[in-house]
Formats: sequence, structure tokens, C-alpha cells
Amino acid sequence: MPSADSGDARVRLLELAQEKGVGLSKLSALIGRNSSYLQQFVRRGSPKKLEEGDRRLLAEFFGVDESELGANKEKSYNASPSLLADEDFVAIPRLSIAVAAGPGQFAGDESPFDNFGFSGRWLRDHGFDPKMLSSVTVEGDSMEPLLRDGDEILVDRSPGPLRDGIHVVRLGETLMVKRLSRSGQGRISLLSQNLAYPPLDMALEDVEVIGRVVWKSGRV
Repeated sequence: MPSADSGDARVRLLELAQEKGVGLSKLSALIGRNSSYLQQFVRRGSPKKLEEGDRRLLAEFFGVDESELGANKEKSYNASPSLLADEDFVAIPRLSIAVAAGPGQFAGDESPFDNFGFSGRWLRDHGFDPKMLSSVTVEGDSMEPLLRDGDEILVDRSPGPLRDGIHVVRLGETLMVKRLSRSGQGRISLLSQNLAYPPLDMALEDVEVIGRVVWKSGRV
């Protein structure tokens, strides 16, 4: 099939959505966008074309070739039906920042560059709200062997009482991943798994707790 221009891609996306019985707002959430994103793409032509990562996720979801959604044929691939075509598939944004498991990493651009796909059933079984989840990368060795340099972790930003456990925290402009433990009235300890790094004891008010680490991925 020849590649579609942007107008054909909009028409085809709407056809696929109608065939599958899924709304554009749900598809927008699937690719990590606001609920009106694909509505604007289809109805107003804004954006003019789908970004590569968004197009790939949608092609996988529908089980079609990316060329049907605007990709050049030579750059696309033949998507085959898979778990990604599950209507209960949820896309969790991967943020282009690193959290330090070491001396400290300054926060970067906290915008998604891609998505991780998770089973909606798995998320519900664990009580997670997809809107409160995001994935970031570990940098450094202070949390080894539990978390290694390059691992990606899923952070739950849901509000609630602070519990001991592994969290992403912000100290000034520095993001860190540490094990948190209350050390007294109004105080908290930031602990490393790697015993070469001493614990940090400080006032709770000096630490911004971003979220709790609830899952990790890493290469073998």
C-alpha cells in the first residue's frame, strides 16, 4: 500500500477508530497525550502529521502498517496482532530525565519522549492510576544491586501518607532515588542500597517526595 499523506492518515485513523469502536480521546490517552489531541489532528489538522512514536503505538494497537497512518513505506513495518492490540493496553509516559543513584543528577526536560505499554488489568490489580504513573531512568550505582545504572523505574505520584520504601525525591534541583525511612519527628533518612554511600538525615520539609517506585525494568 502506498504511504498516506496527512489527509489520508486522518481519514484512515478515524476509520480504524470507528471499526474498533474506540474513541479518539481514549486513543489520545493510549499514546500519552491530552484527551483532545487526536480529535484536533483529525478535525483541524493540528498537528499536521503524527509523530513517529505516536504513529507506531497506534499502528501496533490497530494491527496495521504505519504507512496507513502517514509513514513512508520504506520506514514502516508490518505490524502484527499482539498484546499491543489489546483494548486494555495503557501507555505510560517515559520522561527524558535521569534520577541519581549516586551523587546527584540535575533535573532535565521533564517531557515524555516515548511510552511504556502496560496491561490495564495489571495496573488495576495493583491499584495504580495510569494518570499518576511515569517512567524515568536510574543513573549511578548507589542503589545497586537493587537498581542499576540504566534501569528504568515506574514512579507512582499518587498522593497519600508517606510510607517507608523506595522513592524519587527532589533536593533543590536534584532528583534522586533513595530508600526513605522516618528517623524521628519531622525528620527523614535517605538510604542507599550500596553501603559505600552514607545515609542522609534531614528535615522532612527539605525533601520533596515526587513518588514511590513501584516497578523496574533493566537489561540482563
